[in-house]
Amino acid sequence: MKSKKEVYLILDNIRSNFNVGSIFRIADCAGVKKIFLAGTTPAPIDRFGREVGEIKKVALGAEKNIPWEKVSSTFSIIKKLKKACLSGRQENFEIVSLEQSPESIDYKKFKPKKNFALIVGNEVDGVSKKVLDVSDKIIEIKMAAKKESLNVSMATAVALFRILGI
Repeated sequence: MKSKKEVYLILDNIRSNFNVGSIFRIADCAGVKKIFLAGTTPAPIDRFGREVGEIKKVALGAEKNIPWEKVSSTFSIIKKLKKACLSGRQENFEIVSLEQSPESIDYKKFKPKKNFALIVGNEVDGVSKKVLDVSDKIIEIKMAAKKESLNVSMATAVALFRILGI
């Protein structure tokens, strides 16, 4: 990996266990430090302490390799990261949302200046306007044809691998 930046992922109300499992696998391949599962995003272990089969099946063990934390909301973790103190260390994170927006820049032009947290959003609604408003940067993958967007796990892979130079 070319980048020495520390990277976190924030999954904002992702609905599909399959997408979550796929993102865990992508994160493991890309060297992501931690995944935050925000809001309604399912976790690899359910509230009864059982493994979630669909996540496990798609993640192929990555859910055990990548530290993860279930958080009540995307805002709660953004607030923590913006305070630049996580686990007692100065992290200095840039908050970056992957979303189509009038304020977005092409993801290929984004060069992180410091550690960053990439927020990916709900399969239907994307990243909310409120979250976009508190993001330091909004990046977008331009589409070349009629379809408006990629699947959230595919978009996560495309963005991470390009940004990190993998």
